[in-house]
Amino acid sequence: MSENVQKILVAYSGGLDTSVLLTWLRDTYQAEVIAYCADVGQQEELDGLEEKALKTGASKCIIGDLREAFARDFIYPMIQAGAIYEGQYLLGTSIARPCISQGMVQAALENGADAIAHGATGKGNDQVRFELSAASLAPGIQIIAPWRQRRFREQFPGRSEMIAYAAEHNIPVQATAKKSYSMDRNLLHISFESGVLEDPWYDPSGEDDRGMYVLSVSPEEAPDRPEFVQLLFEKGNCVGLQHEALDELLAALGDVTAQGRSGDYTLFTPYGVMRVLNLLGGRNGIGRVDMVENRFVGMKSRGVYETPGGSILLFGHRQLESLTMDREVMLLRDSLIPKYAQLVYNGFWFAPEREALQALVTESQQSVSGEVRLKLYKGNVIAAGRRSPLSLYSEAVATMEGGEHAYNQDDATGFIRLNALRLKTQAARNKAEH
Repeated sequence: MSENVQKILVAYSGGLDTSVLLTWLRDTYQAEVIAYCADVGQQEELDGLEEKALKTGASKCIIGDLREAFARDFIYPMIQAGAIYEGQYLLGTSIARPCISQGMVQAALENGADAIAHGATGKGNDQVRFELSAASLAPGIQIIAPWRQRRFREQFPGRSEMIAYAAEHNIPVQATAKKSYSMDRNLLHISFESGVLEDPWYDPSGEDDRGMYVLSVSPEEAPDRPEFVQLLFEKGNCVGLQHEALDELLAALGDVTAQGRSGDYTLFTPYGVMRVLNLLGGRNGIGRVDMVENRFVGMKSRGVYETPGGSILLFGHRQLESLTMDREVMLLRDSLIPKYAQLVYNGFWFAPEREALQALVTESQQSVSGEVRLKLYKGNVIAAGRRSPLSLYSEAVATMEGGEHAYNQDDATGFIRLNALRLKTQAARNKAEH
């Protein structure tokens, strides 16, 4: 990393860590520093952020509204792929990083910055995700990662040193008591890790930790009666919703606007769909995951996640696929889920292999159009019906009530005999050997 940089764009949230980082970069590199904050639906208060950044030493503060792009270009393609990391994690943090990186790189290029900086530590996955994305989007731009510099770690071995540094440099931050865990939130999820959660035997699902959760109530506290929602899909994307109290939901959210009607469904942008489903899933205790995962950098880590809307969307999408997708196409796509999820988790969103997989996924979704009815109840998403004009399900074939004209059961005799041939051959050989 060259010290000869003139202008740095730094990922900025306005908190203690990034505020200290901003001032430290300016003074250490004697460079102009631009603050960049990506709005990916974290619902944090952004008012006053620009003023705070300027007081901290930034020459400019850019707030990138990436909410719609995040839902449309990142969450939805990943849902189409059915991606889940290690069988549990819906990749909420992982998928936000390439979106944020794209916004940062674009802002850096537009403002003539020759370096971008981030506050990710040297132990985590985010440093990899940010930097691999930047390498794909702007290979000539320099990356500054202060936490991988010994001088930075020696200067700030703990939070108290950062608080003292902020006071010394008149950095306008409110130093509050650090929680016993860290949080990261966006439109798809919120994650909790570190602190008390570093002990994998610790149970955060009890009453004592109910205050930790942000997006969802516990299943025990969820309503005692089920709630129904219907999802309308077009080519694998949810485009509309139907709910008996949709107007009340929209009023409660405040930032979601209907995009029209299609039959009995109200149409929404991907961002609007996610916001509504997050509200429904959260109040029904849906989408909590507690897992130990394998980080790309080689260690295991424990994380607790809330993904209410994403859990509903993924389940509903799968239900419609079961009705409309060819068996062999589904088997092929499903065989690629671990690889696809690994690419997202490890930071290879913009890599050619992920884009090649996405092309296959997109092709597989051409017939995934129709409706799904879901029952939400105490942490569970339950299928309550699915239908499609492109359905491959034939009641005439599947019925147990006659149907000889559509499916001749006698045909199964030869089918079974041919499939049993190699098994019989294997058994005969084994018998001869013994």
